[in-house]
Amino acid sequence: MRILLIEDDISVADYIGKGLRQSGYSVEHCADGEQGLALAQKSEEYDVLVVDRMLPNMDGLTIIQTLRAADNKSPVLILSALGEVDDRVKGLKAGGDDYLVKPFAFVELLARIEALLRRQKSSTSETKLKVADLEMDLLAHKVTRGGGGFNLQPREYKLLEYLMKHAGQVVTRTMLLENVWEYHFDPQTNVIDVHISRLRQKIDKDFDQQLLSTVRGAGYMLRDPEIQ
Repeated sequence: MRILLIEDDISVADYIGKGLRQSGYSVEHCADGEQGLALAQKSEEYDVLVVDRMLPNMDGLTIIQTLRAADNKSPVLILSALGEVDDRVKGLKAGGDDYLVKPFAFVELLARIEALLRRQKSSTSETKLKVADLEMDLLAHKVTRGGGGFNLQPREYKLLEYLMKHAGQVVTRTMLLENVWEYHFDPQTNVIDVHISRLRQKIDKDFDQQLLSTVRGAGYMLRDPEIQ
């Protein structure tokens, strides 16, 4: 897998590049916006673009908007020190697929890149998700486990769908805020915890195997306990 990193802060670029290479990725780095765009336009060469928002000669959002205008669909993860809700929304509306605020933990950066790769790889014709004996039919909008169905509220369904699409991965509160709630509530409230608790009661309560767990200090994970 090849990743194009467009980042003008050399220390940050070295930190990201080293971590990604140790994780098995091939990384090409560029510190200039115009040069980064030229490289990014060779979309067949890169599986993911990691783009800093503030760059010399051309800012990251302009790079992304130019690529999208040319129908370039390469997955883009935006990096930025601008962390207000409006800043994130602007980044996503510009065509970014994800937005990570500096400073960040490398493990979250890696998880987000992996999520983008899975999203890119999965077929648009995918109609069913499955984790252990938990199944979701995306066409029928139904969820079953062990042959029995669940009555999920719209937000619970969207939350479970996101967790199933990221099965086996730690999903942070920020990721849920961005992708399930789309910033429509104060991140300091306990709304995520409440919905996770309700979802756990529905999909795990009457079963010996617990699929949904809380990863202390990190987030949540939905996984098949039989898969190591």
